[in-house]
Amino acid sequence: MADQPKTLALIAHDGKKADMVAFALAHKPVLQRYELVATRTTGQLLREKCGLEVQQMLSGPMGGDAQIAAKVAEGEIEAVFFFVDPLGKHPHDPDIQSLLRICNVHNVPLATNAATASFIISPRAL
Repeated sequence: MADQPKTLALIAHDGKKADMVAFALAHKPVLQRYELVATRTTGQLLREKCGLEVQQMLSGPMGGDAQIAAKVAEGEIEAVFFFVDPLGKHPHDPDIQSLLRICNVHNVPLATNAATASFIISPRAL
């Protein structure tokens, strides 16, 4: 039985969606080796702008962050790349904080910006 591809979660606040698209384009060959899951709008952008196959959850404010947190808790996600807009106001902040906490509880790599995400998927990573 062949090993299942590992899954990465990709999420970006509205103010960071352009950064996520730029990151995905720069790392497309690496990202294509993974199963990808994303919140709705981020997933649509990654499909349209980058040509990546992405399983889309609900949008973040509608529960997508919580859906991804559940997948992390169930051991289905290898790493989470959540490009956070630290200056934005987010009405679904409790879901965001829950996702970040779940990543830490389950020791799942979590990148909140492009520099950290690039490092995590780099062959040069520690």
